[in-house]
Amino acid sequence: MKVELLFGLCVCLLAISFLYSSVGHAGASGYLAIMSLFGLSPEFIRPAALVLNIVVAGMAAWQFYRAGYFHWPTFWPFAVLSLPCAFLGGGLEVPVQVFKLLLSLVLLVSAGLLLVRMKTADEATLPSRTVSLAVGAGLGFVAGVTGTGGGIFLTPVLILFRWTKTKTASAISALFILVNSIAGLLGVTAHARQLPAVDALAPMLITVLVGGTIGSYLGSRIFSREVIKRMLAVVLAIASFKLMLG
Repeated sequence: MKVELLFGLCVCLLAISFLYSSVGHAGASGYLAIMSLFGLSPEFIRPAALVLNIVVAGMAAWQFYRAGYFHWPTFWPFAVLSLPCAFLGGGLEVPVQVFKLLLSLVLLVSAGLLLVRMKTADEATLPSRTVSLAVGAGLGFVAGVTGTGGGIFLTPVLILFRWTKTKTASAISALFILVNSIAGLLGVTAHARQLPAVDALAPMLITVLVGGTIGSYLGSRIFSREVIKRMLAVVLAIASFKLMLG
């Protein structure tokens, strides 16, 4: 890739990693869209997006954990079945255009609902263990199929159903994205697909690490829950349009 194109790509990745990490996400849907726009090959894009996701999700999970928002009893029931399901989804080659269109509509509706409910109390009631396990399994599979970490779907579910408080949802989603991105990447590599070369990924990795560090710090320490919800609505809308166009 030419230097000017690589610079433009890294600027876009910086903005995406900053925005997404501020709400506890890692940016896979944005990375997929941007790398496609810059003409990178499909064989490179999917595993590369997962690698970038792992870096940013790891930083976001750490920042929200240090800020005291992570809640293990809420996290593990969603995560335990999501891992094998993400692995299975990551190894599938399926026609996903209709699937992506449906998901994009769900994300767009979620963004609208978040804005409508912006002024509601930030209360939380944990779901039953069975519901958490079922939702986690479904989102893990979706994460693997779409090449994302699943947090883009988990966070609005947690907030809209009032299963967690806003920043706790971000903290849980960050670790959920991390573990599912790892599982999805293992699923990709287990099916005879190679990881991108380190020298090709290095500038991108450095860029998203910077963006993810700054964004997750501000999201966990500085931004209010109202700001987080607004930014999350923006992230969901971006992801929705990406899925529609992709």
